[in-house]
Amino acid sequence: MNIGEAAKASGISGKMIRYYESIGLIPSVGRTEAGYRSFSDKDIHALRFIARARSLGFSVEQMSNLLALWRDDKRASSDVKAVAYAHIEELDSKIGKLIAMRQTLQHLAEHCQGDHRPSCPILGDLAGTADPGEIASSSAHPPLTC
Repeated sequence: MNIGEAAKASGISGKMIRYYESIGLIPSVGRTEAGYRSFSDKDIHALRFIARARSLGFSVEQMSNLLALWRDDKRASSDVKAVAYAHIEELDSKIGKLIAMRQTLQHLAEHCQGDHRPSCPILGDLAGTADPGEIASSSAHPPLTC
């Protein structure tokens, strides 16, 4: 299978396949006499593994670790579970930060008059010049100041 067919079969773009090969995430594949990459079914299986791992948000380093564990018949499932739980902790942290970002933006948007006047707490907050008087107090979100 050439790289275009491998991309289609795995759901990973040809550009990303080349990148993964260049960083050693996947081994270099065989080449035809014309110099084209030639992917085996085993290569496609590994690429699908990577595609699924990426869809779950694993980093390249984590995917490398997971691929090594997947290829190791003597692996302990506890090692795989540890990688998964470490990733869950990272996701929980990101989720917490995203929730805080959303709450802040929601609060700013609710306190923007959205009229013809130029005064805007959203732009003021982004510029670091928000006037506490511009943003009404809220028990859930106190006035934002910089």
